[in-house]
Amino acid sequence: MSPQEKSINPHISVDCVIFGFRDTRLKVLLIEREYFDSEGLPHRDYKLPGDFPAPGEDLDMAAYRTLEELTGLRDIYLKQYAVFGKPDRLSASIDRNWLYATTGHRIERVVSSAYFALVSIPETERVQKMHSRTKWTDLKTIPKLAFDHNDIIDTGYRHLQEIIRYEPIGFELLPEKFTLRQLQNVYEGILDCKLDNRNFRKKALKASYLEQLDEKQRGVAHKPAHFYHFNRMKYEKSRKNFYGFHF
Repeated sequence: MSPQEKSINPHISVDCVIFGFRDTRLKVLLIEREYFDSEGLPHRDYKLPGDFPAPGEDLDMAAYRTLEELTGLRDIYLKQYAVFGKPDRLSASIDRNWLYATTGHRIERVVSSAYFALVSIPETERVQKMHSRTKWTDLKTIPKLAFDHNDIIDTGYRHLQEIIRYEPIGFELLPEKFTLRQLQNVYEGILDCKLDNRNFRKKALKASYLEQLDEKQRGVAHKPAHFYHFNRMKYEKSRKNFYGFHF
């Protein structure tokens, strides 16, 4: 057992739901987990990114470290939204055995602090290439995961749907410049509904921090659309007021 394994508290952990957006679909970053069944045969499934806080780390620090290791990003939108601590979280022997194999601890119970993060997928691709066991998966096609991670994702998604109604966090999923159509795709993907094009455009353009750039799309079959930019400084100055999006 390494010094790190000896000094961690194996009963407190962080789990991170990392949301991304691509091709009009909301996605979640998953990590492949390898384990062995009672007959010693290898199997694979998926889990959420997570870890035990290292010595000297608080929960937020552990979550940010986990995110940076997997995405290469530091300035990430991160929200702590729930704690999962049911006594039967580790009822499956597969999960307990996997924890023992990876930590060296016989763990019967873990309380997990859940976070969700929002990232622009293209900004993570360089680091993602170094993590062969990670993959982006459509939210609607996520398989059965390890532990209670499906419940953690479902709860995080509900919180995301609620928060996006009063905070402009959808911009965190987009590149630095984007079209209004791309922005609307994000909101429709998260809220899981179609929005009226004219009404969405009207509400979006009322936001003072959504700035039109002197640049349009190139090489598209349809009429080129203007690019826009989210001015974070303007938003921070005006955030005491209702920010302009309401669905």
